[in-house]
Amino acid sequence: MENFLEQNFGFHNIEGQYIVSGVRAFKLLKPISQLETNKKIYFPHDQFHSPFIMTVDEIRKWQNSYVVYADRNVQGMDKKFLYHALQGKSENGGEAFRMKFVVRMSDCPILMKFDAKILPRSLHDDWPNRIKLVSVTGFDFAGRKHDVDDITSYIKNWHQIFELDQITGKPKVFNGRDFYPVQSHPEVQLDERRLVDDLMRMVRIRLYACNMERVEIVVETGIGLGVFAGKHLGIDGLIRKLSAYAIGLVLQKEGAMFRNIRAIVFALPIFAKDRNGHQLPDTYDDFVHEFSIGNYSGPIPVLIADQDMHELTVAIAFRGFRVSQLNPADSHGVFGEYWQNHGPAVEEKLALTTLGLLVQHHLINNNVLDPNRYKII
Repeated sequence: MENFLEQNFGFHNIEGQYIVSGVRAFKLLKPISQLETNKKIYFPHDQFHSPFIMTVDEIRKWQNSYVVYADRNVQGMDKKFLYHALQGKSENGGEAFRMKFVVRMSDCPILMKFDAKILPRSLHDDWPNRIKLVSVTGFDFAGRKHDVDDITSYIKNWHQIFELDQITGKPKVFNGRDFYPVQSHPEVQLDERRLVDDLMRMVRIRLYACNMERVEIVVETGIGLGVFAGKHLGIDGLIRKLSAYAIGLVLQKEGAMFRNIRAIVFALPIFAKDRNGHQLPDTYDDFVHEFSIGNYSGPIPVLIADQDMHELTVAIAFRGFRVSQLNPADSHGVFGEYWQNHGPAVEEKLALTTLGLLVQHHLINNNVLDPNRYKII
């Protein structure tokens, strides 16, 4: 991806400058706005035997589709905050917490699958125009300084669980970022009611956004249900269960509101196996269980699949449907976050396999910082 950006747009990092800690700032010497409209762009390069071909005009059109939906019922949620936060400037605690109720959305073609196989595309192929990328922030129970309010808002006995700073009384920060639980801490007591209420609000706003953008098939995935689900605290199973429950409840009770959405597909690939290769309980199982015992009968059909989101999204787009896929984004609000560090998270993988950097990164697409595109709903 770096080579692609450098060759076509003059991408280069700015020495000594960072967007947030560990995330290098960069600049394009050949901004997309200054290129000829009919210029062809080839991914990964023009010598590749079956490249993904696009034009500058198409890229501008995809950039122009960028829009933000945010929950007006969240204290402090306004256009000034969004403009500030979408540059990676959200403060630790309350501002980071607020990003859970912000949805960033745009057209965003998939350039290659997660197995690194390029998706060949000619200019006659329309399927890339049918794919939307929905960037949202989930919960963080891994224990991070920026998301401290996730700990103090949803864990009732957090002061008994984590090492505390003797001055602030808040969880103590180690290595500039992390919170460490004390040894032999008591069982974590979650504020389940508040957690479910907020999960439902998050589901509601992103489905509202998809509906408003006329998405027909919504491809969801587990947001914050991996390393951020709090396995080291013994709560990951409950977090997955409550997440599935909240989504099912919104679809069951409010699904009729989303008239443009024809189906929901959960892309939940199974990874967990024991030493003998036997499958261990995973997010897939939790969602199947919750939708089964809840006797889901909502107006929107649901498919839970042991498959990755790119495979499903591309297949759906090929069949002619407008489809969205979910980007589990960081609360800093910067698209792709640590993509240059080749991090293992889904957000970084999406930055490397889609056109997301060109359409949702504030240093490339000026529309990201256009308050006229922010819808406070």
